[in-house]
Amino acid sequence: MAEILDVTEATFDEQVLSAKQPVVVDFWAEWCAPCRQLSPTIKALAAEYGDRIRVAKVDADASPTLAARYNVRALPTVLFIKDGEVAGSLVGNQPKANIAKQLDELLAT
Repeated sequence: MAEILDVTEATFDEQVLSAKQPVVVDFWAEWCAPCRQLSPTIKALAAEYGDRIRVAKVDADASPTLAARYNVRALPTVLFIKDGEVAGSLVGNQPKANIAKQLDELLAT
């Protein structure tokens, strides 16, 4: 299972932008019910994809500069980052299949 990293503004560049594999970044907040609903899906994908991907969670309330940098305007927002660049995003609580489709496309390129 891929480790789910709690990433902050201080560790984002190293943990996410410098990653050798594609990264799924889940922007969430404690008060956000859809974020809590999405969390098991993110955990399941981390287990399924293993070390082919990296999974990071960013608390948008604790890292507002990071959320602003990536134009996160609604929670949850999931970014797909490859080679340090945003390759896609999904907003809201998404079905596992939608996230997996984006991941599969990212891994295929």
